[in-house]
Amino acid sequence: MSVDGRMIVSGARVVDPGSSIDSLQDVLIEDGCISAVDKPGSFKDLKDINVIDGAGQVLAPGLVDVHVHLREPGYEWKETIETGLRAAVAGGFTTVCSMPNTKPVNDNAQVTGLILERARAAGTGRVAPIGAITKGSMGEELSLMLEMREAGCVAFSDDGVPVMDANVMRRALEYSSMLGAVLSVHEEDLSLSRGFAMNEGITALRLGLKGFPEAAENVMIARDIELARLTNSRVHFCHVTTARGALLVERAKDDGIPVTAETTPHHLTLSEEACEGFDTNAKVSPPLRLQSDVDGLVQALKRGVIDCVASDHAPHDKDSKQCEFPHAANGMLGFQTSVPLLFARVRSGELSLLRMIESLSTSPARCFGLSPNRIARGAVADLVLLDPEIKFTLTKDDILSKSKNSPFLDMPLQGRAAVTWVGGKIVFDGRANKG
Repeated sequence: MSVDGRMIVSGARVVDPGSSIDSLQDVLIEDGCISAVDKPGSFKDLKDINVIDGAGQVLAPGLVDVHVHLREPGYEWKETIETGLRAAVAGGFTTVCSMPNTKPVNDNAQVTGLILERARAAGTGRVAPIGAITKGSMGEELSLMLEMREAGCVAFSDDGVPVMDANVMRRALEYSSMLGAVLSVHEEDLSLSRGFAMNEGITALRLGLKGFPEAAENVMIARDIELARLTNSRVHFCHVTTARGALLVERAKDDGIPVTAETTPHHLTLSEEACEGFDTNAKVSPPLRLQSDVDGLVQALKRGVIDCVASDHAPHDKDSKQCEFPHAANGMLGFQTSVPLLFARVRSGELSLLRMIESLSTSPARCFGLSPNRIARGAVADLVLLDPEIKFTLTKDDILSKSKNSPFLDMPLQGRAAVTWVGGKIVFDGRANKG
């Protein structure tokens, strides 16, 4: 739904980590931008203006997701850019960074341009493409980074495929540094993890499934920390899943090495026990870990060791998931469950609301060198109005993605986006749907 023109968001709790604002405010939106922010009632004399009641809700900068899979081109039966963006704005995300594991792989300017063209045609959220580090994400020859950077890629990644050759990784770091870009890396030593189905441990042994030891992730994090030190280049660690990995990141930051890290809402919520019963919707890469890892990641996020939260939104068709656990595709949906899962940590007292909003908006933007969304005079009106109190049960009908693969289906959740603006235009309005 779109509503253009002048409007006021009235009486919301405005939370903007960029300026440490956390107070009740009225926000005036005109011509796609924020024209004023003032105390409640400041704009009551304005006539012929749309007023959105924000009482009891939180107005935040538009959320930014730096790790998503939109599947187009090549896998449109799982998701398209249009359906992915529709789900993204419903989750409160105004900008998403799309991974390059498309078909063809986004390793050249032509594919980058196609993605941006399709995003513009969708007319909802913003897409910031991520280009492949190596040609075809094969880990052998560097991709055409310069032309992709000039075409609009904001970072480079081989996504779910680790760059196993350390020398290739070194050269990629050196080249990306010249371009002012960050490498966003999936950390996995394939010699330790190849053929895995879930986390290595007692549960995998009992279920008869091959495990992915946490060391397979940690040793690659350690390697790339040292390569970042050697090249003085920026590395962003995708979906950190282990408490030990977070500790390695913390030590690297203490040493002044330019690294950042993300984790996912599901790794902050679910342990390997979610795989009991062979629920393939809980099969992800890297896998769900121990409860001690979940607890360690929450604390690392709270303290800023883990910089941000990214959904790793990974839509899959029914056939890819409704099969034997070892053969099922890795990944789950994330756009529409990120906010409620993080709100749960706020209600428990483990995260402050300000830190939650920061980890979903300004911090991911800074990790990738994007301009953070702001709630300030003159800023582009990319915003989300969050309802922290609404309780609902997630159903397939609620999911706006083309695929429906989520372990949170039919689970009670609380808190979600009520309204999302991109460039001052309402691109999602969920106020009529109260669960």
